[in-house]
Amino acid sequence: MRHRRSLEDVDNRSEIRQFLATRRARITPQQAGLPAYGGNRRVAGLRREEVALLAGVSVEYYARLERGNLGGVSESVLEALARALHLDQAEREHLHDLARAASTTSARAPRRRARQQIRPAVQRILDAMTDAPAFIRNARLDVLAANRLGFALYAPVFDDPVRPANLARFRFLDPRASEFYPDGGESAKTTVALLRIEAGRDPYDRNLSDLVGELSTRSDEFRTRWAAHDVRLHHTGIKHFHHPVVGALTLSFEAMPLPADPGLTLTALSAEPGSASHDGLRLLASWAATSDQATHADQSSRAGLPGERKAAHTADDHAS
Repeated sequence: MRHRRSLEDVDNRSEIRQFLATRRARITPQQAGLPAYGGNRRVAGLRREEVALLAGVSVEYYARLERGNLGGVSESVLEALARALHLDQAEREHLHDLARAASTTSARAPRRRARQQIRPAVQRILDAMTDAPAFIRNARLDVLAANRLGFALYAPVFDDPVRPANLARFRFLDPRASEFYPDGGESAKTTVALLRIEAGRDPYDRNLSDLVGELSTRSDEFRTRWAAHDVRLHHTGIKHFHHPVVGALTLSFEAMPLPADPGLTLTALSAEPGSASHDGLRLLASWAATSDQATHADQSSRAGLPGERKAAHTADDHAS
């Protein structure tokens, strides 16, 4: 047990060290409002002593922080670091998450979360959204539920028989993803950033670490993006798709956490009324309805509907 905890400490410190170092490396003295003395700098961004100056802490203290020792650091110091490093909101939250994890490392151990369940009331809300694709995912980017139009929009993702379907696995391991997401890598950047945020919030989730390990092993692109330690919030915006049935779609999205179901997020998408994408969604809805009918008819022909079986028995009775 003691050996396992020491390994966790090293991992946590490594995450903190790399996050702070990558944030420091991207800021020049000019951007930070500092004079740049001399023409030969050994680092691309700020030096440790410059970050310490901007944050109002000693060089020795900042060096200790960048070695990964964030446990017990005050909120005021974390905010000073965030200002010195020009962190945006997502990066600030990530820094605080890393500090909380550092403070609780010795008291927690890796564990697997039980699969989150979708409450019937939530599923009914999804099903009532007939004109907008909608789905529910967890922080690991597993899609746990969707409405009919959501299943139709993300049909290529659900083609993979592995359940639950996972957006990150599709984006980095399925060759069709580059056509489905015609955004020049923006979807890949967002996918990695969301997983990185969750790793900061809960570094002890074994299911998440297994997914990251799988993607790092099988995808060079994921491994490179993961090493950048970039994070971002993903509450609203525009998504671009090239659907295999209806073609190009440009959709607005709203991602709404479910307060009663921690870790779950409902994402709904819509198209501008009168746009080509709006017409595309209507066509997609028709295709989904036709596909459902075809599937139902195929299942009925194989097993027979209860009503058909009853009618057959009645006919037999009359015949006898």
